[in-house]
Amino acid sequence: MFKYTLDNKRYHTLNYFYKTKFGCKVFKVSLNGGFTCPNIDGTKGKGGCIYCSKTGSGEFAGDIKDSLSKQFDTVRDMLRNKWPKAKYIGYFQARTNTYANVNILKEKYEEILKKDNVIGLNIATRSDSITDECLEYLEDLNKRTYLTIELGLQTIHEKTAQLINRCNTLENFTDMVKKLREKNINVVVHIINGLPGETKEDMIETVKYLNNLDIQGIKIHMLSITKDTQLAKMYKDKPFHVLTKDEYIDIVIEQLEHLREEIVINRITGDPKKEDLIAPLWLTKKFVVLDDIDKEMKKRNTYQGVKTTSLK
Repeated sequence: MFKYTLDNKRYHTLNYFYKTKFGCKVFKVSLNGGFTCPNIDGTKGKGGCIYCSKTGSGEFAGDIKDSLSKQFDTVRDMLRNKWPKAKYIGYFQARTNTYANVNILKEKYEEILKKDNVIGLNIATRSDSITDECLEYLEDLNKRTYLTIELGLQTIHEKTAQLINRCNTLENFTDMVKKLREKNINVVVHIINGLPGETKEDMIETVKYLNNLDIQGIKIHMLSITKDTQLAKMYKDKPFHVLTKDEYIDIVIEQLEHLREEIVINRITGDPKKEDLIAPLWLTKKFVVLDDIDKEMKKRNTYQGVKTTSLK
């Protein structure tokens, strides 16, 4: 059995990581801090990344009309009846969660850290939206709590980055990873499989590049085409190939084989809202995808970080 799992997975699961580190069940509570994005307000770009929904990847974050405390309490109260000894990580998920004055960041982050049984924060952001002043505060925060910075990269390929309107460079991303790690801050990177025009080899190259960086985790997403996005308009006007479930599983498994086994797999498939999804519809069956990844890895006799003889 793979050593970084508690449930017969062949990759390093987040469940294993949390239970080993904290000795209990840990839940991430998704929050909407009311942030915007430099790629939306025109500071860096205009219109946002083409796949970005109106909630800025915060479909499962709290209601922006509620305070952060109320958002947190609503989720915690649902969970603690079943898991009374659980601990929590506040997950600032929607849009760019360091894109504000440091005093505003402190107010929002510290509000959640004061909550009972909160052991850390996950902060999703862009590498070009962490100022030197913010970095100093994050360093202080990292000394007081379990801090993880989640950086959206999506792809290492410049042609694709321009197509999706990322408005940020690979060089900037790489430099920020180094700066965060110099301060011993954990880094989780988001990538997307199935971006228009990318080949299987392109997606593998993105993972190979990340494997050579000092990152602690990765989130692997499947591109989801959702309503009211630029991507949806592009897909309608000029349809492009969307990965099938089998294609996605094949690519993910090869990506896992290229990743160091100590890198924690924080996510391995997308999780869009069913009512907003245009394609691919197989994404609505998340647990089927997860099970099929497990079955195919077993069939191939392969593991994260170990390229073994495939039965393909």
